Amino acid sequence: MNERIYISVEQGIQVEKVQKDVKLEAINLNLYYNTFHALNNINLKIYDRTITAIIGPSGCGKSSLLRMFNRMNDMIPKVKITGGVIMESYDIYTEGVDVAMLRKRIGMVFQKPNVFPASIYDNIAVGPKQHGTKHKNTLDEIVETTLRQVNLWEEVKDNLRMSGLSLLPGQQQRLCIARALAVEPEVILMDESCSALDPGSTLKIEDLMLELSKEYAIMIVTHNMEQARRVSDMSIFMMIDENRAGNVVEYGNTSRMFSQPKDKRTEDYITGRFG
Repeated sequence: MNERIYISVEQGIQVEKVQKDVKLEAINLNLYYNTFHALNNINLKIYDRTITAIIGPSGCGKSSLLRMFNRMNDMIPKVKITGGVIMESYDIYTEGVDVAMLRKRIGMVFQKPNVFPASIYDNIAVGPKQHGTKHKNTLDEIVETTLRQVNLWEEVKDNLRMSGLSLLPGQQQRLCIARALAVEPEVILMDESCSALDPGSTLKIEDLMLELSKEYAIMIVTHNMEQARRVSDMSIFMMIDENRAGNVVEYGNTSRMFSQPKDKRTEDYITGRFG
């Protein structure tokens, strides 16, 4: 079992005021892989109906931080977590939290499309079925609605029984997003979800992010500075410290950060001087 210690604190990183509700909050969050200190004292507020980009050089803990928000790191042996991740006044790491229900509320889309070896229809219907939806008409409606949300319906509506693996990579990624949406999440985590796609497919996913952010809190990890600039409202810049632990250097409004970064290290990174 993963060791869990909770420390309640109030002091955090200063960020610009955003007139939206806080959806998730990390409070003095630390992550250890066995004896390796991977994330050091992270304090963040993630806002609803906002796209938040996590940027920084390779190995600084971007994906590890993203996975903290729906407990994906639980599956790694000898993980230890201290601090808290708060959603609607409760700590998602509290003993007894239903992790399956948590991941229903906080969905995740990975770097490479992880399409199931099943039909397009079943790729989407599997989640609702697991959560108790059995009526065929209801499932049909969910499949059509989510495929329309990701602008894939017109491309596949006549081939719903075709294998999802037969789709092009960009279509597969949109199918994975539709699968996440099918269980009605509140937050969508996207871990470099465009890095394996061609430019045309990337633009479709970016347009989709912007549309979905009208209803969902979205967090993305990206190495693409122009993508972060184009789609995100808020940006988190991370680096490793002298002990190789990931730290948040700067967190704030994306347009402000890219035009007037407060930290010299942020400026050096986004202008390509390192990383």
